[in-house]
This record gives sequence, structure tokens and C-alpha cells, in this order.
Amino acid sequence: YKNTYEAGRAIKGMELRVAQKYLQDVCEKKRCIPFRKYRGCIGRTPQAKEFKLTQGRWPVKSCKVLLGLLKNAEANAEFKNLDTESLVIKHIRVSEAQQGRRRTYRAHGRIGPYCNCPCHIEMILEVPDPCHVEMILSVPEETVEKPKEEAKPKKFTRKQLAKRRLMVGGDA
Repeated sequence: YKNTYEAGRAIKGMELRVAQKYLQDVCEKKRCIPFRKYRGCIGRTPQAKEFKLTQGRWPVKSCKVLLGLLKNAEANAEFKNLDTESLVIKHIRVSEAQQGRRRTYRAHGRIGPYCNCPCHIEMILEVPDPCHVEMILSVPEETVEKPKEEAKPKKFTRKQLAKRRLMVGGDA
């Protein structure tokens, strides 16, 4: 989970081709993934100076999984007739999944845990709209008044309705 989290954070905001090239370089150990959040016991490398950090690693397995996802996203974009050259990774979320639990056999007849830490990856790529970018830069934000919502009739349970009936005609 932790390696995939840091790799996902490193490629967020990149264009598709740039992210694919970067992850390929990480697999070949030409560039590193900077570790920002989970950095306990992470060794230092001069390749992390590119990101103004000192700690980094080369999580090959996580990068290959992310490369597969990017390839799948590119195929989906081609199917939808989108321009794959200008796709940008707008959103990426890596969250922990349930651990797989196995056992390992220790000395003196003891048994220890042998867990793996899988994760769920959610990724959204989009084609940036040049007109939209220009509008954001040129037009100041305007406040929009919220339309008044109609008051919904209050719903009562059967018990509340029965109590109301008793209160109205109870003195007779």
C-alpha cells in the first residue's frame, strides 16, 4: 500500500505519456519515487534531489501495476474517441484494502503472522479543455444566489400520528 501510495502521489497531475515514461524510468532505476508521507526507514538517494527531497525508492511492483492501469485508461480513452496525447491524471486515490493473512512457522513450535498489504487504486484522467482554462484565468468569480427550496411536508410515523389523534380528540 505505502509504495503504491507514494508512486500515485508522484504521478498525480502529470500527462499520460509523461507519467508512463516516468514509471518506466523508475522500473529501470533511472529515476526514483520520492517518499513524502511514509518515510520511516527509507534510505536516501541523490535521485530524490529532483523533487527537493532526500528520501526515495524504486518500487518496481507498484510502478508496473500503475503502468497497467494507465495502459487500460489509454485504451478506454481511445474507445471513447478522446485525444490520448493530451490526457492528464486529474485524480488518483490509493486506499488500503483488507490484508491477506497467512501464517509462517517459527522456532519452538510457534506460529507468526505472514500478511500482505493490498490496496484499491482509483484514477481519473481527463482532457483539459483549453477554453475552460482561459475562462478560469480571465473571468472573475461571480456569486450565484441559491434558489429557495420549497419546504417539504414533515413526515410522521404511525405512532406519532396516533398520538396526535389522541391529543386532538382525547378529552371527549
